[in-house]
Amino acid sequence: MGKLFGTDGARGVANEYPMTPEMVMQIGQAVACILKREGHRPRIVIGKDTRLSGYMIENSLVAGITSMGADVINIGPLPTPGIAFITTNLDADAGIVISASHNPFEDNGIKIFSKSGFKLADKQEADIEDLIFSKKLSEELSKSTEIGKAYRETDVLGRYIVFLKQAFPRGLSLEGMKIVVDCANGATYKVAPLLFKEMRADITALNIEPDGMNINLNCGTLHPEGLVEKVLESDADIGLAFDGDGDRLIIVDEKGNTITGDRIMAICTQDLKEEGVLKNNTIVTTVMSNMGLSIALEKMGVTQIRSKVGDRYVLEEMLKNDAVIGGEDSGHLLFLDHHTSGDGIISALQ
Repeated sequence: MGKLFGTDGARGVANEYPMTPEMVMQIGQAVACILKREGHRPRIVIGKDTRLSGYMIENSLVAGITSMGADVINIGPLPTPGIAFITTNLDADAGIVISASHNPFEDNGIKIFSKSGFKLADKQEADIEDLIFSKKLSEELSKSTEIGKAYRETDVLGRYIVFLKQAFPRGLSLEGMKIVVDCANGATYKVAPLLFKEMRADITALNIEPDGMNINLNCGTLHPEGLVEKVLESDADIGLAFDGDGDRLIIVDEKGNTITGDRIMAICTQDLKEEGVLKNNTIVTTVMSNMGLSIALEKMGVTQIRSKVGDRYVLEEMLKNDAVIGGEDSGHLLFLDHHTSGDGIISALQ
């Protein structure tokens, strides 16, 4: 024990430390306790991906949060960036994501967004850890008459789709475009097919039948082989692969070539530069980005700033240097003109 949060929240095998019901409940208590210090009754959004353990962790968080006199808005399965958006859209005080991203179903995790839609800073996560390990949470429990409530918000999918459509370049259309989407049996399984169908694309959707145990299983961004096969078989224009929580994107072109994050960033950076909207003529990548991207950016005359590995560090450098695009070769891309968080669907719409 001693540390809960890593580079992307708290994560581990479900029902093993730190992803036990007891510890998860304490995380919920600590988050609510800290938010109560702002002087009002907090509201906290909870969303998740499609893992079997999501129900257990969700209920543990609800118990912890409500025991401290804060209210919970449950929104069910939605991509991580969708939960970040809904947190701001519903004017909540924080958003909690239950997901282990691209990991197998046995794992799960907790990420926390502030009311502004950004992931918590290291200092804020450290405050939560300190409160938990101080063993003083029991002193902060609410009176029986002040326990929080939990309710479910049912229109989040529609809200998120409206938000996503605003990120699509005006003057362009997807009408008639043949698109294959691989939803990894994860959090995008409803929203991605519905969005592209509403945008009049000819959609074929793969891996949209989550059973709690098949998330990321031989599919999604880590295993695009099935997507390649379907794109070629159906003579599609493009294939889009998302990971389990929907914050990553890998593309398959019409010839079956796989295009990873670095190449996507090169394409999007050139487009932004040509449109005159590449703020400060700068892009943020990580120290692991390949040499080909660096050469391409140099030819474009674009400044490349390298961060430590991890989307939170990419975001830090983007905010520090006022950049609008950044990301990793894994397909975790950030377009800060459109969202506070990496969003696989927004990346695809760019």
